[in-house]
Amino acid sequence: MATFFGEVLSVYSRAVEEEEEDVDEENEEDEEIRRELEQKREVVLHWSPEVSEALRSGNKLQCSDFILAVGHNAASFLSAYVLSSANWDAVGHASVWNERSRAVTGQHSEESACVFHRRKDNPSVLICQVTCYLAEDQQFQWTEKVFECLQHRELNVMVLSDGSVADYKTADYLCSSSAPFLRSLHTGAFSDRPVCQPLEQPNIITGLPAAVLNHCQVHRVAAVVYQCYSDVIGPDSVTMETYKLALTRLGRSIQLDPSPSTDILRKFARTTDIQSNLYI
Repeated sequence: MATFFGEVLSVYSRAVEEEEEDVDEENEEDEEIRRELEQKREVVLHWSPEVSEALRSGNKLQCSDFILAVGHNAASFLSAYVLSSANWDAVGHASVWNERSRAVTGQHSEESACVFHRRKDNPSVLICQVTCYLAEDQQFQWTEKVFECLQHRELNVMVLSDGSVADYKTADYLCSSSAPFLRSLHTGAFSDRPVCQPLEQPNIITGLPAAVLNHCQVHRVAAVVYQCYSDVIGPDSVTMETYKLALTRLGRSIQLDPSPSTDILRKFARTTDIQSNLYI
């Protein structure tokens, strides 16, 4: 405000001050809510007492082969064809909370949605099954935290990943009888020959498999992703069996059950009433 003599005076308004105080309080509340959400969305790894003690001592897990299964078919395949024997111990799990999991998962289902298994007679072989949804920010968290626990030297990573054939892009006609099928993508450090043809452009790997592959590429870890494209909704025995080809190169590291019993397959997959979603 200017006076008659040209002097400029400051004008104070109680309404403006109160409005600024309200904005500051709202900002503080928003910041507090944001911090609480970030803390709640944090990926937390829970290891067995033996593994936790080793990690606290500054030792990383000596791992020669890390097999990650992402999706219900990939995870069910490992359950039926590998983990059905008594030669494996559950050594940990990851807790994940996000907008998709909060309404449908309880404590027990969260623990079973991301589980780590280690072979009893060869502890350097580690398996992880992930069937829960991981948001984009949590994929990076999960990858960083898990690989921080693993010794990278001479580490080989294999990712088995579920995909929908509806998302597969090709210039050629794709009939429903050709699914399920595998495609591969690997890092520069991967020196072995993939068991199937590479993933063609413009197809890409997304989600947690992409985060793991990117991490391994940056840290020069040998890694390969086998993406299984299927036209079936949910776990089924035909799609699960497609993954068998991917484990043939692991030799003695993995003891594969070539023909699981019908009772075992029924526990993890539907063997009848198969529904195709190719044209849905």
